[in-house]
Amino acid sequence: MLDQSTCRQCNQSFIIEQEDLKFYDRISPVFNGKKYQIPPPALCPNCRDARRYSWRNERHLYKRKCAKSGKEIISMYSPDSEYIVWDKDEWHKDDWDPLDFGQDYNLSRSFFKQFDQMIKKIPRPAITLYNHEKCDFCNFVWDSKNCYLCFGSKGCENCLYSSRLINSIGCVDCQELRECQLCYECIFCMNCYNCQNCEKCFDSRGLFFCYDCRGSSDMFMCTGIRNKQYYIRNKQYTKDEYLKMIKNEKIGLYSKREKLVEEFKFNKKKSIRLENDNLKCENCTGNYLIECKNCHECYSLKNVEDSKFAYFGTSIKNCYDFSQVVDLEFCYEVTSGSGYKNIFCAWPVYGDNNYYCNFCENCSNCFGCFGLKHKKFCILNKQYSEEEYSELVPKIIEKMLSNNEWGEFFPYWTSPFCYNESMADIYHPKTKEEAVSLGAKWRENDHAIKYVGLFYVPKNDISEYKDDDEKKKLLQGVIKCNVSGKPFKIMPQELVFYMENQIPMPMKHYDIRFKERFSLINPRKLYHRECMCEERGHGHSERCETEFETTYAPDRPEKVYCEKCYQQSML
Repeated sequence: MLDQSTCRQCNQSFIIEQEDLKFYDRISPVFNGKKYQIPPPALCPNCRDARRYSWRNERHLYKRKCAKSGKEIISMYSPDSEYIVWDKDEWHKDDWDPLDFGQDYNLSRSFFKQFDQMIKKIPRPAITLYNHEKCDFCNFVWDSKNCYLCFGSKGCENCLYSSRLINSIGCVDCQELRECQLCYECIFCMNCYNCQNCEKCFDSRGLFFCYDCRGSSDMFMCTGIRNKQYYIRNKQYTKDEYLKMIKNEKIGLYSKREKLVEEFKFNKKKSIRLENDNLKCENCTGNYLIECKNCHECYSLKNVEDSKFAYFGTSIKNCYDFSQVVDLEFCYEVTSGSGYKNIFCAWPVYGDNNYYCNFCENCSNCFGCFGLKHKKFCILNKQYSEEEYSELVPKIIEKMLSNNEWGEFFPYWTSPFCYNESMADIYHPKTKEEAVSLGAKWRENDHAIKYVGLFYVPKNDISEYKDDDEKKKLLQGVIKCNVSGKPFKIMPQELVFYMENQIPMPMKHYDIRFKERFSLINPRKLYHRECMCEERGHGHSERCETEFETTYAPDRPEKVYCEKCYQQSML
């Protein structure tokens, strides 16, 4: 049975299925023998996703002073933010107690207004880093070492200017890689080594400008190849022929590489597309899913089961509406966290049975709390006994129900970030008027460092930086982005990477490079389509009639095949 609902925000219709209602019922809390039902969502999946992402700023970093020590720090909160910001190391010390900021719950007032009032009084960490070494210019990074301007990544080392990297080493300007090493300008690759300008390549090494290649090595400008070596533009060569021809491509020249990038774009347009890029999945809809089962409208997940409406996560079971998470079970409406039965939470670090909490670590049975560690039975950062907690929370829920607050994530106006500095602006861009109409804040001043002076013009040929004087000029100079005009510098470790891998100096600011990579990723939206294969010998007389859900819109020019026809078309 399906229930047609209308989104309270965008007025678009969306479906609530019977299995969705069962999920909401299963995670609904029970107090004193009574279940307090989580109602179906008032917003469609797309608007719910945007609302969650308004609570995550990972890419906009600012210089400001720590409110505790006064020292200059790097922060995801701007210098004029109304929130109290501490250096992350100061925040994690044990010389202060977030319970000191606790307040009584007022049943006559809105819960969200009380929560918003409280979190503005409590110090918060400038950036989100855990178990790291020399990653101070990164954000939302775990278990990593020697990384610079990397975001939303885990288990990485010596990576630069990259997002969504998992267990990768020495990668630069990459997006959504898993277990990769020494890769440059790669997107959605797994277990790849020494690859440049590649997309959707798995288990490969030594690939240049390759798309959808697997189990291959030493290839240049190829698409849709499996288990091959020494291929150039989808044609076989000997090893000696390959090495000679690659040398003649002169990939170390900026002018030449720009032409190769355009050729690669053209080749991709001609290539056959698979209905989805899922790997070892069962009963799933979405894209970039690996080893998943019973996941629907999900994207960029690995080892996830029985989940829905999700983006980017690993090791998850029975969860709905989450983004940027790991180790979740029976959670709902969570951004940037982990744990069991954490509901309507932002940045929960493990713990269980928490509701409407932000930045709480290893807490249990807390409601509307911020910054707590290893606490139980707290409400608005005030400690209660188990009996008191079980008595008060139902009253709060009933009041929230009367205000249409219970069952919905934190509203836009409670977010500590402006809409246009949050990840919501990346995945769900809006005008200032649109964002403000939702209650979101909007940033006018980007607090960028103003540079007045001469700009350094990078050399066309990377080999020219073998000269020590040229190296010095480059590292001391400031480059002007040829797209945005923003100034940027080259880091010493960055120069070493470019020289060792025959990569010319970038002419674009790292943020522009990110946006260009992001533009290559299909939107997270599914369309019902038919296979476009008309090739004979693929088990059909004329056009294949197989139907599927895909992220390729019907008006796009690419040919999209079902799994069977696609595999029969591969080299």
